Amino acid sequence: MNRMRGGVLGSAVTYLGLCLMAVVFLIPFYVLLRNAFMTTPEVTATDWHWLPSSLSLDNFTSLFDNPERPFGRSIVNSLVIAVISAPVSTLLASMAGYALARIKVPGRGIVLALIVGTLMIPQAVTFLPTFVVVGSMGGVNTMWGLIAPGLFNAFAVVLFRSFYLSFPAEIEEAGRIDGLSYLGVYGRIILPNSVTMIASLGALSFIEAWNSFLWPLMIGQDPDSWTVQIALSSFLTSQTVNLPELFAGTVVAILPLVIMFLVAQRHIVQGIAMSGLKS
Repeated sequence: MNRMRGGVLGSAVTYLGLCLMAVVFLIPFYVLLRNAFMTTPEVTATDWHWLPSSLSLDNFTSLFDNPERPFGRSIVNSLVIAVISAPVSTLLASMAGYALARIKVPGRGIVLALIVGTLMIPQAVTFLPTFVVVGSMGGVNTMWGLIAPGLFNAFAVVLFRSFYLSFPAEIEEAGRIDGLSYLGVYGRIILPNSVTMIASLGALSFIEAWNSFLWPLMIGQDPDSWTVQIALSSFLTSQTVNLPELFAGTVVAILPLVIMFLVAQRHIVQGIAMSGLKS
């Protein structure tokens, strides 16, 4: 009986702790939704209000009515960038990781060292050279200029390589005996068995592309080339401060990420766990 009581008490404490952590986690979302329906005087008021005075959608409708701030266009741009970048960068990383793990060619260790070395270089250092190259090719204010530099993901290559090192080599050898080339083994055996890793890293790539700010700010100088993050920054400048629309725009901007997280959270955890990070 004492063990049963102790087990029940321990479970109750655990659930209570988890509920408290969930409440703390959800507080920023509550404040975000609350402010999205408020007016500027209510948001900046010194006294606290738990709920807005009225559930008006004016802040949300005005997001898409300002021609100087094409918020709808920015959402479309971000969706296009994320939808293209996520699968392409994940597929390229998967192919590169498999090549580094299985194809024995001279110098692959040097190539791996160079790829890992790029992870140690601050991203801000490479922005200016990349901008010069892309700009000289006419990529300013173009969709390909926004997408192309982010298609190679060194971190994903390292994770895929670690995952493929743990993949049973006997299965690949059976495919080779059946006459498959490296590309055939990859397409018919490796790729179908990498769904979890691809889903997890694809979700992370989508989130990274959606949240990208500095590179789109540099290359997308025209308002029609803005992404959603740049559009959000335009609500808070040295000349104008529009907090209600900023909160409303943030609610709209995080919806795809919340949906992505809810759908892919299990794959993200499993994919990172399955990578093993083996050398």
